[in-house]
Amino acid sequence: MLQRQLGHITLDRIVETESADPFFDPIGFFPETTPEDWARHKAWLQPRAMDPVSGALVLTIQSFLVRTRHHTIVVDTCVGDQKPRSMPRWNMTSSGRFLENLTAAGVQPEQVDYVMCTHLHRDHVGWNTRLRDGRWVPTFPNATYVFSRKEYDYWATQSGQRANEGWADSVLPVVEAGRVTWVTNDYALDDEVWLEPTPGHTPDHVSVHLRSNGAEAVITGDLLHTPAQCLEPTWAMRADFDPDLARKTRRAFLERYGGTDVLVCATHFPSPSWGRVLPRGDAFWFEFAGSA
Repeated sequence: MLQRQLGHITLDRIVETESADPFFDPIGFFPETTPEDWARHKAWLQPRAMDPVSGALVLTIQSFLVRTRHHTIVVDTCVGDQKPRSMPRWNMTSSGRFLENLTAAGVQPEQVDYVMCTHLHRDHVGWNTRLRDGRWVPTFPNATYVFSRKEYDYWATQSGQRANEGWADSVLPVVEAGRVTWVTNDYALDDEVWLEPTPGHTPDHVSVHLRSNGAEAVITGDLLHTPAQCLEPTWAMRADFDPDLARKTRRAFLERYGGTDVLVCATHFPSPSWGRVLPRGDAFWFEFAGSA
């Protein structure tokens, strides 16, 4: 399921990869957990969200293409091609799959009006740029790139201290090209698209809220990585900047949308990636769209 209609908004998943990579080892990904923690969830996680052979988590790397009556928007931009990365599967890729899937959805890069990044990690900014004549140039040449000023300023201070592999080739080039508008975490493009503060994974991580004709959706970014975190909202992912804040933010998010009709578009969840949050005891359950 790659497309949904949300009132007058058309919402597409633009998938770059969906896989169970060794890099997505559950305990490596969630270092505070134990094999026993995962054992009680394996039966329902497999095979959709956990590979039964390797035991690795199944994660999707994708963007969301949002077409309103007024704008064409890309939320997050995956890993990108031709980029040196420490993760083998992401290193110097050349599949072109992202742009092929964008074209298949009926959009060319030149038609995109806005690019919104939930945060500035390498797997959310990669296709901000592409290589042309030996230079990194904006992939979406006519788009305004929406960056949190606080998020950007934090990473700018981390140069040479805390690695951000996407910084030099996927963030700075669009800044230098003058394509960025700087915003706070409550920025609203209009009454259909706005940012929702969800800090913790990074200093000023945001989610993107959509509303049209009475229907609502929210794109999570890295607020959640696996549906297991709905049942276990205290589980912190290894890259969380502030694990305690991330836990509080995640719990508040699940409480806010649990039991509502808001479509939760979970960026890294396996296909179909979107669904509803349901209360379950003192925690929550993610009901994938199309589930019985």
